[in-house]
Amino acid sequence: MGRNPKQPNRQLAELIEETGVLRKGLARRVVERGRALGVDLAYDHTSVGRWLAGEQPTPPTPSLIAEVMSELAGRRILPTDCGMTPCDSADLGLEFSLSLTEATAAATALWRSDVERRRYLQGSSYAVAVYPAASMRWLTLPGPEHPVSSSGLRRIGQADVDGVRTMTRVFADLDNSVGGGRIRSTVVHYLHTSVAPLLHGTYGEDVGRKLFGATAEMMKLAGWAAYDLEEHGLAQRYLIQALRMARAAGDAALGAEILSAMSHQATYVGRPGDAVDLARAAQIAARSTGSATLEAGCLLVEAHGHAGRTDQRSFGITLAAAERAFGREDSSLPGWLTYLDSAYMSAKSAQCFRDLGDHKRAAELALQSLDMSDGYNRGRTFNLCLLASSLAQDDPHEAVRVGEQALELASGVESKRTSAYLRDVRARLTRHDAMPDVAEFRQRVKAGV
Repeated sequence: MGRNPKQPNRQLAELIEETGVLRKGLARRVVERGRALGVDLAYDHTSVGRWLAGEQPTPPTPSLIAEVMSELAGRRILPTDCGMTPCDSADLGLEFSLSLTEATAAATALWRSDVERRRYLQGSSYAVAVYPAASMRWLTLPGPEHPVSSSGLRRIGQADVDGVRTMTRVFADLDNSVGGGRIRSTVVHYLHTSVAPLLHGTYGEDVGRKLFGATAEMMKLAGWAAYDLEEHGLAQRYLIQALRMARAAGDAALGAEILSAMSHQATYVGRPGDAVDLARAAQIAARSTGSATLEAGCLLVEAHGHAGRTDQRSFGITLAAAERAFGREDSSLPGWLTYLDSAYMSAKSAQCFRDLGDHKRAAELALQSLDMSDGYNRGRTFNLCLLASSLAQDDPHEAVRVGEQALELASGVESKRTSAYLRDVRARLTRHDAMPDVAEFRQRVKAGV
């Protein structure tokens, strides 16, 4: 039996006539809206012609068309009103929801869509506007939130919360050891199959807050793993929803840590100004907790943002404040913050000095950063790359020796950031390519990453 012919999309045609938008203009608006959400699309007036002829574009385009038409018509328009099949919205997970009900729905829908590998989530790029909006919601949402309770089919207790926290620690250890690429899909599957049913169970305020806090920790890890794989749009969705869950839990310390992670990512993708803003929001939350170590970490990521902007004065002031905070006694250190030790402080500081062109100071600090705890294979690889890149200009032979260690360690780590740092070492050694050991190392990096 042959396929039924496509039917003209009269609903879309009527909306186009009502709003007066040209086909070229509609296509441009859809592309721009997709780009703002980190989705790369390529539509023109002929694409609109195909939609009018009855072609159904792939998700998330139906939702984007509906959003554009809503804006043009001045009323809410759904994909079905445009004669199109409903689909998950392209901005799924990118909004810090005002209500906890909306937040829970957004988080669980994100997990489901991720497990199903929806196309618009795969390879979505960094969306510039969403982190500033989320941090503003974090700072201004009235609190404490109430109610943080639920009535469902299953009674949820402290043992369930403890189970989530235990699994998060296991996943975090693996992440540090073998990289985000080895654990991300497993973490997301656990969120979808094991955590989602808990959120829809029966629990009171106390267990509810603890459950949302435990969920926020695991979502932060999922976001960090996506960031480690350079899946930046996906990382943003998880970190924003993790921040919302931390807000429901009333956990200011965890909120500060998540905002710091956002700042870290913003610097990495070349948005140092946003990184500074996010780090300052993180500091507001950190100071309310009384944790000097947490405040030091938030100041460090701000300093990195200033270094990314080559603002040496602001960098120096902020780094000094971070060192003072780190030197204060801290009796309220959360378990997930144990990574922030002297070696971590040295590594972050070294990265800043290297980015500012002070290679001597960067190398000194990078060497100190190698005095780190066991189990952080990815972090050690980063720090070795940092040392090698700091040495590349003045001591290329030593840079190669250190780089070889990083390259060997990287073989057991699945992390695109690790590959990026190795490529950076390779690029910094370009001027010394006439040296045999340098040329051989550069070739090995090219072949391996």
